[in-house]
Amino acid sequence: MADLIPSPALLSQPATPTASDLAKRAKVREAAEQFEAQFLSVMLQPMFEGTEVEGAFGGGAGETMFRSLMTEALGKQMVKSGGIGLADTVQREILKMQGLQ
Repeated sequence: MADLIPSPALLSQPATPTASDLAKRAKVREAAEQFEAQFLSVMLQPMFEGTEVEGAFGGGAGETMFRSLMTEALGKQMVKSGGIGLADTVQREILKMQGLQ
């Protein structure tokens, strides 16, 4: 049986990330989370289109006018709570494109 020789690439230690790499990764993560929040906001908007705003506790025209801000806030809060995993995928792909895997 032939002796197996491991590849030198497998034996080498992975390079430690520099401060600029860590800063880039943090910016990428922030961008990925912002993307997921915006995506969730757009997905939530149709959910509120059919709701009535009239009645004793309705917000009237103001509620309709500021509904997009509410869905944006809901999207951001959903991301803070863990989101749907879209930010992880976006982050991974951006890092892959930048060669920072």
